[in-house]
Amino acid sequence: MANPLKSLIVDDGRYQKSFKLFLERSSEHQCMQDFIHNMLPDILSSIGNGKSHLNVIGVGSGAGEIDLEMLSVLRMKHPGVTVDNEVVEPSSQQLHNYRVSVSQKADLDHIKFTWNKMTASEFEEQWKAKKMTKKADFIHMIQMLYYVKDPGATINFFQSLLDKNGKLLIILVSGQSGWGKLWRTYRNQLCNIEISQCVTTGDIKSFLDSKGVSYQNYELPSQMDITECFTEGNEKGELLLDFLTEVLDFSKTASPELKEGVLNLLRHPDCSAETDGKVIFNNGLEVIVLDQLS
Repeated sequence: MANPLKSLIVDDGRYQKSFKLFLERSSEHQCMQDFIHNMLPDILSSIGNGKSHLNVIGVGSGAGEIDLEMLSVLRMKHPGVTVDNEVVEPSSQQLHNYRVSVSQKADLDHIKFTWNKMTASEFEEQWKAKKMTKKADFIHMIQMLYYVKDPGATINFFQSLLDKNGKLLIILVSGQSGWGKLWRTYRNQLCNIEISQCVTTGDIKSFLDSKGVSYQNYELPSQMDITECFTEGNEKGELLLDFLTEVLDFSKTASPELKEGVLNLLRHPDCSAETDGKVIFNNGLEVIVLDQLS
């Protein structure tokens, strides 16, 4: 029998709605902001080797809020440099939102934006077809390795583009997070096998360790209020469940056994803590930083 569960990403409108709610209910953007302002300056201080021009690639940049924060840190650490910023993003809406943000900011004259409406693999194909020799000083892939077929190959390709002293920055959910536990338990039922949807930093670190690739890593504690998921028929709870499971209309299409199992696990101490009547999911992230391949 065919799996009745459809991936949430087939319905862009519902995906965007659930993602917006996720950001409202979680501290994800806040923990990324803390990282960008407290730790990223040191990471970026050593790139560029004194060059007056830096090349940056943002892979899966979304609407650009985090990108623009990082570009401002880059300018702070390297005042006076010009920047060529390649934006790689398959969603027309997100790219449009990013361009609008850029047009409204006054201090971006030193940056040339190149807009690539494509996936990471399409960007790689195009780069190779054009036999590009340009090297990058800073590449970032934030919450995007879930959408590629082979995360290891994707990392290898982008790491190969790094210039001397260049850095590749990856942010994903931590293998120790509630997501990690959910995906390890229900990978076969929930995960889209055509992409690496259920990948965590635990998987990435195992891959890098097996290749003998060195990296730095930083834990980013983050939480998410999922209390509404446990009220039957709650519209916001159902949206959050869709986002957690990456399944379109999970409450309506999952079998009663799967739904019960997922809800029980989400409430389990391995995934969440209950305080003051609220169920707080461990949404922890982790940063991995790679240098140029030696």
